[in-house]
Amino acid sequence: MKRIQLFEFEDFKWFPSWMRSAITNLLVVLHKMMGIPEILGKLLADILKERGLKQIIDLGSGSGGSMPLVMDEIHKIQGMEDVKLVMTDLYPNPEFVRKFNEDSNDLVRYSSTSQDATKLFGTPEGLKTMINSFHHMPPEAAKGILRSAKENRQPILIYEMAENNIPTLIWWLTLPLGLLILMVMVLFMTPFAKHVSFKQVIFTYLIPIIPIFYAWDGQASLPRMYSLDDYDILLEGLEGDDYKWEKGRAKNEKGRATGTFLIGLPQ
Repeated sequence: MKRIQLFEFEDFKWFPSWMRSAITNLLVVLHKMMGIPEILGKLLADILKERGLKQIIDLGSGSGGSMPLVMDEIHKIQGMEDVKLVMTDLYPNPEFVRKFNEDSNDLVRYSSTSQDATKLFGTPEGLKTMINSFHHMPPEAAKGILRSAKENRQPILIYEMAENNIPTLIWWLTLPLGLLILMVMVLFMTPFAKHVSFKQVIFTYLIPIIPIFYAWDGQASLPRMYSLDDYDILLEGLEGDDYKWEKGRAKNEKGRATGTFLIGLPQ
């Protein structure tokens, strides 16, 4: 398996929630720059239409990420105006639960109930998604998620915004430059992020801790991602006529590949 198990600061329980939220806000800006909400909106809408589903259950939602923006794109599509999104997490943060559930948009909410992605029995009906979060799962847990989806006949879509196709040696050699580029990007992206707190400004421009954390997590996430060949290893023993798996590269309107996907659908 090409994937290697590095750490990201966001994975640690001691990592401050406000800083995790700040990094997520920056990722949302990056997703918008890359056109990811539009790409995912069409990809998800096609599955929802094919399956006659009207609800998405997002797994490992964290602080929300770009899924609310993806829903804006889905709601623009004819016949998809009433599709609902329920965000879930193993450890739902009360702050994020309150933030989304107090919003006037009743089509997007955050469940306060813990949801283990490896145990999908009895979950609400709908298309299960994991958006830019699957790489946080070590192989055993990752395969557990896929196995649970198949055994419980749950439709699932896994999406990662980048592809782990760079040789690991090259990644290590270019790491210093990559870190520097991402740190500089934070300085330019922060003014475009929503809900920027005074604390985030201080720890971005005066005491540049956030750029350091963002840069490392961004760089470390790439070798942690499962390559398309890695998916084949994870799916060993999970193939069958009753459940179909499809993997590939997500593409924008111009045909340019932006990330990878793995789709599982009961037959």
